[in-house]
Amino acid sequence: MRHRIPQFGHVFSGDGYSAGYYSYLWSEVLDADGFTAFDEAGDPFDPATAERLYTYVYSAGGTRDFAQAYRLFRGHDPDIAGLLKRRGLVALEPIEDGGAI
Repeated sequence: MRHRIPQFGHVFSGDGYSAGYYSYLWSEVLDADGFTAFDEAGDPFDPATAERLYTYVYSAGGTRDFAQAYRLFRGHDPDIAGLLKRRGLVALEPIEDGGAI
C-alpha cells in the first residue's frame, strides 16, 4: 500500500504523459469492444466479422474518419462495457424502477 500513491505520480505531474496514458486506456476500449464483435458472432475466428474489420478498419487507412470507420465495422461507437468485463468490473443492468441490480 505504501507504493500506491507515488506509483501514479508521474501520470498526473504534467500534461504529456497523462494524455498518453489516456490513449493507452482508449486503445484497450477499442480492443475489448472490437473483440466483443467476435464474441457476439460466437466465434473468435468468424469470417464475416473479420471481413468487416478488414474492410472498414484495416484496409481503409486514412481514407475515412477513424470514428466512422469503427462505426461501420461495429455498428456503433466504441463501448466501454467490454473493457469493464475484461477487468472483472461488469456494469450493472438497470431495472425498471430506475435503480440497478
